[in-house]
Amino acid sequence: MTPNRRGFLRTIAGAALAYSARAETKKLAGVFPIAFSPFTEQDKLDLDGLASEVRFCNRGGVQGLVWPQIASAWSTLSDRERLDGTEAILSAAKAGKTAIVIGVQAPEMAALTRYAKHAAKLGADAIISLPPAGMTDEKALLDFYQQVGRITELPMFAQSTGTMSVDLLVEMFHTIPTFRCVKDEAGNPLTRIAEIRRRTDGALSVFSGFGVQTMITEMQLGFAGHCPYTNLSDIYAKAFDLWHAGQHREAFDMFGRIQALASMMPVNTIDIMIARGVFAPSTRTRSAPPVPGAPTKPNPAPAMSPEQIRDTLKEYLGPYLA
Repeated sequence: MTPNRRGFLRTIAGAALAYSARAETKKLAGVFPIAFSPFTEQDKLDLDGLASEVRFCNRGGVQGLVWPQIASAWSTLSDRERLDGTEAILSAAKAGKTAIVIGVQAPEMAALTRYAKHAAKLGADAIISLPPAGMTDEKALLDFYQQVGRITELPMFAQSTGTMSVDLLVEMFHTIPTFRCVKDEAGNPLTRIAEIRRRTDGALSVFSGFGVQTMITEMQLGFAGHCPYTNLSDIYAKAFDLWHAGQHREAFDMFGRIQALASMMPVNTIDIMIARGVFAPSTRTRSAPPVPGAPTKPNPAPAMSPEQIRDTLKEYLGPYLA
C-alpha cells in the first residue's frame, strides 16, 4: 500500500469516527438552564452540590444544563474551581440524558483554550463563550469566535451581548463550522430571530436568555432553546415539551404557573434549590460584579423561609414538580 493511500484511508477513518461521535451528541434544543455555583460556608465550591444540580435536571427531564456563565458567577471562580467543577458536572451527567454545555470564556485565550480542551476531553456536549469584556469591534469579535471554534470539534454556542449585530452572527455562521447555537441577548432578540433564521436557513439555533420571561412568544417565533435559572427548569421543560407536542394551551398554562410563582417569591436565587433539597441548607453563593448593560428586574416579593417556600411549592406546583 502506498503512503498516499494509507494517508487517505486514515483520513477517511478519522472522518468516520468524528462523524460517529457527532451523531451520538445529545440534541441541542430545549430548556438549558444556567447552573448556579453552590459554595460551602467556607466559600469552597461545592462539587457535590454541582453534581446534585445535574441529577436534578436529569430527574426533571430538563434537556440541557450550562455552566459556568453569568448566573454562575463565573468570573469569581478560580482556575482550579473551573476545572474541578467541569469534571464534577460531566461525571454526574454520564448516566442521564441532559446535555452539558461548558462555559469557556476567560480573560486570556490560553485559559479559554485549556477550559475548552478539558471540556472536550471529559465528554461535554458543547461549549459556550461570552465575548471578551469591552470588545465591541465586530471584526475583532469575529476573529475571537473563529479562534474559539478552532479549538475543539465540539458544537459551539456564542452568547451575543451589547450591540453584536445579526450581520456578525451570520458571518460567524458561515465561517465557523462548529458554530451551531447563539444565546441571543443583544438588542431585542424577539425582533432579531426572524432575520437570523432566514439568513441561516434555520440552521443556526437561537436560544433565549433574559430569564426566559417571554417563553410562549419565543416558542411561537421559533426559538430552539431557552436558558432560565435552574430552580424551576423542570417546569420550563414541561412547558417546552407540551408546546412542541402541539399542546399549546397546556404549555401556556404550565408557563403561567412559573409567572404566578414569580409574583410570590424570587425565582432567580438559590432559595428554591435549597427548599427543593437540591442544595444543602448551608449553601452560599458568590457575588459577581454587575455586568454593564445587563437587565435587572426588581422583585418586590417578600423573602420566605425554606419551610415557607416548600409549603408554597407543594400547594401550587406539587403535581408538576419532578
